[in-house]
Amino acid sequence: MNIALNLVAVRTIVRKEMIRVLRIWVQTIVPPAITMTLYFIIFGNLIGRRIGTMDGFDYMQYIAPGLIMMSVITSSYGNVVSSFFGAKFGRHVEEMLVSPMSNATIIIGHVAGGVLRGMLIGILVTIVALFFTRLEVAHPFIMISVVLLSSIVFSLAGFINAVFAKKFDDISIVPTFVLTPLTYLGGVFYSISMLPEFWQAVSKVNPILYMVNAFRYGILGTSDISIGYAYAILLVFVILLFSACVLLMRKGVGIRE
Repeated sequence: MNIALNLVAVRTIVRKEMIRVLRIWVQTIVPPAITMTLYFIIFGNLIGRRIGTMDGFDYMQYIAPGLIMMSVITSSYGNVVSSFFGAKFGRHVEEMLVSPMSNATIIIGHVAGGVLRGMLIGILVTIVALFFTRLEVAHPFIMISVVLLSSIVFSLAGFINAVFAKKFDDISIVPTFVLTPLTYLGGVFYSISMLPEFWQAVSKVNPILYMVNAFRYGILGTSDISIGYAYAILLVFVILLFSACVLLMRKGVGIRE
């Protein structure tokens, strides 16, 4: 396999993805910024005044990492699922399949595009957050590595959704009925220590809880879960989802059918 050729292919796909994101910036960049601004105003400012502090932090400060992570997750997932399904719908995915690039290269290129959009939105939301509260990064390496791994996980998940999707409605089912509930129940707005023991145990089944808390630990230095568990879960999901993507591409599921 020609490594140099595949590197060129990855760069080309990533470049295409970023051009697409920036070309329709009104749809891809502005909405998350507006949505998160509303979250900060309503939940952080108005409701937060009544709540006071949580885990020793001002409520606005406490929810900021969760809102940043939520925007990264949804943006990464949405970018890949819409992009790859668009390639299937427009039939130009067939051009990639008959080219010398490997299936892994196609996956990595689209996932890298999703990660870059997720990071871009994450930075933008962080800037928005700084208008409302003060954030001092406690553990920079943990913060960056967790947000990067989380973005990769949901970019891969978006790729799988796109592979199975047969119509445009199919790419919105998982975000609406799975991703959104898991995100809201993932400790973005509260500490699971506030829940009864049974619901704490149920919450710990949600992988997003580990991502949000690990990212919050990176920024604020506080977490409801073990950071080691969070890294283990992230790495397992990356390996399993990437393997699933490669297997689906190799079998031509949703593409050669």
